Amino acid sequence: AIDLSGMSLVDTAERVLRLPVVANKTFLISIGDRSVGGFTARDQMVGPWQVPVADCAVTLMGYRTHLGEAFAMGERTPLALIDAPASGRMAVGETITNMAAAPINELSDIKLSANWMAPAGHPGEDAALFDTVRAVGMELCPALGISIPVGKDSMSMKTVWDDNGVKRDVTAPISLIVSGFAPVTDARNTLTPQLRTDCGETDLILVDLGLGANRLGGSALAQVHNQIGNECPDVVDATKLKAFFDTVQKLNRDQQLLAYHDRSDGGLFVTLCEMAFAGHVGITLDMDELCFEQVRNDIELHGAEEPQLVPGEVSERIFKVLFNEELGAVLQVRRSDTKAVMDAFIAADLLSSMHVIGTVNNEDRIRFMRHAKPFYDASRIELQRIWSETTFRMQQLRDNPDCAQQEFDQVLDAQDPGLSASLSFDLNLDIAASFIATGKRPRMAILREQGVNGQVEMAAAFDRAGFEAVDVHMSDIIAGRVSLADFKGFVACGGFSYGDVLGAGEGWAKSILFNSRARDDFETFFQRTDSFSLGVCNGCQMMSNLHTIIPGADAWPHFVRNKSEQFEARFVMVEVLQSPSLFLEGMAGSRMPIVVAHGEGYAEFANDTDMQQAKVALRYIDNRGHATEIYPQNPNGSPQGITGLTTPDGRFTVMMPHPERVFRAAQHSWHPQDWQEDGPWLRMFRNARKWVS
Repeated sequence: AIDLSGMSLVDTAERVLRLPVVANKTFLISIGDRSVGGFTARDQMVGPWQVPVADCAVTLMGYRTHLGEAFAMGERTPLALIDAPASGRMAVGETITNMAAAPINELSDIKLSANWMAPAGHPGEDAALFDTVRAVGMELCPALGISIPVGKDSMSMKTVWDDNGVKRDVTAPISLIVSGFAPVTDARNTLTPQLRTDCGETDLILVDLGLGANRLGGSALAQVHNQIGNECPDVVDATKLKAFFDTVQKLNRDQQLLAYHDRSDGGLFVTLCEMAFAGHVGITLDMDELCFEQVRNDIELHGAEEPQLVPGEVSERIFKVLFNEELGAVLQVRRSDTKAVMDAFIAADLLSSMHVIGTVNNEDRIRFMRHAKPFYDASRIELQRIWSETTFRMQQLRDNPDCAQQEFDQVLDAQDPGLSASLSFDLNLDIAASFIATGKRPRMAILREQGVNGQVEMAAAFDRAGFEAVDVHMSDIIAGRVSLADFKGFVACGGFSYGDVLGAGEGWAKSILFNSRARDDFETFFQRTDSFSLGVCNGCQMMSNLHTIIPGADAWPHFVRNKSEQFEARFVMVEVLQSPSLFLEGMAGSRMPIVVAHGEGYAEFANDTDMQQAKVALRYIDNRGHATEIYPQNPNGSPQGITGLTTPDGRFTVMMPHPERVFRAAQHSWHPQDWQEDGPWLRMFRNARKWVS
């Protein structure tokens, strides 16, 4: 059994927040290109402060629809050390509580992929695997109306070796990793853990699908104290799990939920902390009702008085309530909707699962109350720093330690306003509409090289603006099959050209400069007075290396390795500067978010004179609107935040960020509530269509 004697709540909370399965994992997330393809509607990073706590991923099914697909995972491998079938059921259950954040018509729309891993032949494990497969495949999933059409297995999760005559072995427990997939009715309605402070008075409601059992076996609490336990969470009632999912979906459709976060690794304490981190706000929680539930379910009551573990510390019940990892979720609702939400769960026969546990506070503190007195009161900033320390230490070892320190210190800024949008134009005004209405669609070459993977969303953006987007590979130009003479403009796309080797954009440029046919084609194109071009990311690096043949590009910089020494996938703020760029006409002064995804975006100028003479069109700014070189608001460290340039006549523009991946509001990781279909970056492509006419 879990031995709670001598445990300190403060110490335990900090240990759990630092545990890798719980802690901030930005160091892993920020090196993965999450925006490629332009279909991402919900990634890991949530809200204006980009905190990685999303329950599920959501992608769009196209560039002209809000239909989408949700993806989520569930795993409870540590529980298999206690009860293998329970670990399997909980993996399925966690997948469902994660996916409940997305708008899905019904539970049966979810399809599962099951990845089974087991040490076949190890004593007792074959039987445990059989029991787990039966529990999941023959009992729980049929009861839920969910199928598992696909999966895989790894049956050799044991290794044996000889160490100087001593037999050694390492054996992994049975592990079921469940991936869930489902169609989404409207990607815009996906719930996130971000607590809202702009909706008046609100309540936080816990839905406890463990029905007060509060079992700690296999939990993060057990792990950080080097224990396992003998009782673990389980799916208590498949009917209640289904009713929970259906009720959350109904309430989401009725717009009665403001925030949602499922309870998993770390338990209720971590769930609430992560919601506070994402909302940049404090919370006050009342644990009286939950502790009363614990008393009712505890078979070993200790009398009227709660036993104190350490003088001045809290009772055993508090640990069970805060750190159990039973299925469940926390909802934020408007106080005016609390009764309606409660009634919906009562109608679903979930009254015993419902607990109104608190609300947000204006003190930026995370406070837990018992008998109207705080028994735990900590600064939100301090806890978020603890939660982020693991990722900070990893970044310090792997990346530029100065950059890692800057990102870690960003949490200290209590007044950080987060991402915002201030536009100098009407994003809903389609300035290209009259030109599109003529039916004339100028040909636009969507230029790519080996490994480039950003061409599809680029074509979609130009297509939306009224161009005929044509796929053109460099091999077409080098072989003479295609000529730029047939196009009004070209865009050099971003992505992993040449397998994303260092200097890939420079290599791309040399394939033009050192090939007479290609060089002549590009030079002729640049010398025309009616041509234009755009270079983004790898295409930006490529075009910057063509500066000798682009009129007016002499002062452009080279783009080299990010200061962080790492590939950076971020959602950051930029400011559009006054410049002659045809793409940015009428946008000067606008400040808005944009995605970046590159490893070599540092603008390296030949000298200070070039930096002063270059026509800068775009620069990174911090959340207060100031040009910045601070990481990660400036993800590559470029001087003065410079990240986009143009020529004196404005026909040729290069930039590191990816406007083509956020030309729709739904593609933004965060955006103002009043944005509907168009994102502000669509104006760039419409400007080009207007210029052509």
